[in-house]
Amino acid sequence: MFDDDSRPRRVSIFDTTLRDGEQAPRNAMTPGDKLRLALRLEALGVDVVESGFPASSPAEAEATRLISEHLSTARFATFCRAVRADVEAAVNAGGTRNHQVQILATSSDLHLDRKRRISRDESVREIAQTVAAARDLGVQDVSVALEDASRGADDLLRAQVDVALEQGANCIVVPDTSGCMSPAEYGSLLARVRAWTPSSVTLLTHCHDDFGLAQANTLAGLQAGADGAQVTLGGIGERAGNAAMEELVALLAYKSDQLGLRTDVDTAGMYEVYTMLLDVIGLEQPRNKPIFGAYAFGSAAGIHQQGILRDPATYEYVEPARFGRERSIVIARHSGRSVLRHLLDELGARLTDERIDDLYRRHITERPGGDCEDISELRERLAGELALSAAG
Repeated sequence: MFDDDSRPRRVSIFDTTLRDGEQAPRNAMTPGDKLRLALRLEALGVDVVESGFPASSPAEAEATRLISEHLSTARFATFCRAVRADVEAAVNAGGTRNHQVQILATSSDLHLDRKRRISRDESVREIAQTVAAARDLGVQDVSVALEDASRGADDLLRAQVDVALEQGANCIVVPDTSGCMSPAEYGSLLARVRAWTPSSVTLLTHCHDDFGLAQANTLAGLQAGADGAQVTLGGIGERAGNAAMEELVALLAYKSDQLGLRTDVDTAGMYEVYTMLLDVIGLEQPRNKPIFGAYAFGSAAGIHQQGILRDPATYEYVEPARFGRERSIVIARHSGRSVLRHLLDELGARLTDERIDDLYRRHITERPGGDCEDISELRERLAGELALSAAG
């Protein structure tokens, strides 16, 4: 699990926000949007930014052109079906420099029979032909993604991996396309694929969140030998979404030594890029999402507030400032008297218990203005009332 220098093994981050993330309903982005986000993702330290699917539309080709011209430290990737025309469209849009062409294989009998209506042999043959075509076009970095690998038979997967490597692919992606696996199942699958590939071949996870296990499965895959993870900001993506970059990065930031894994992604910068993404796709910020939720670092319960006011570590294992966030104490009907006393102490007020009970009733349990408010609003109201009392 550790590099030769005894540091935790570095995990590469492949960001697919602009491709898989955009595929979800209402997540459309313009080429200009994609360029701005790609540059911000690069600045965070991600290794690869997937620009999109150039063969699918002129807008996708334009996004790829823009991103290929402006990225300087991160590589960019394009998404292609296992047909030469898609690879040609990707190369025409982005050239070959710094470009990873990702070819989608059909890797379960269910998809072969029901979706593609082709045989196993045909699927293996089209992988061989398309990888060879990419290499003939001058692409040095060729990835093959085994779509629906989590429901694929080992003999089919092995045949597809073998032919991809024979033709010059240097990266294999193992998607849990339908989000159907448990961590134990996915870890076992990744371990098997890792055993089929030399260490020089990059192995990536790609997990969907249909059971809420994308993050756990990604970790299981990394522990089983994957070199990196395909993720999206905020976990956006098809159906229930993808493994979320911020959750993986946060976990490795805190558990790096324990897990023997690390990333170089800037933890403090992710939230700003996420808010930019929300604005671009018109997504309302979730209230309870880990790391990026509106109240991920907020508390409305009196018992919790008492602990946080005395020492934030009582309820904050994950520190908000480390991820560009701020702690919020939210006043609601569950808030106790401790938060009120804390504010009165800050304001230098020494009041009787009866007066505190009256303030508690009027400003917390029966207060105007709806369900909740930030502690700063209560502080302002209390300061005003105390000032009037002093003047009277």
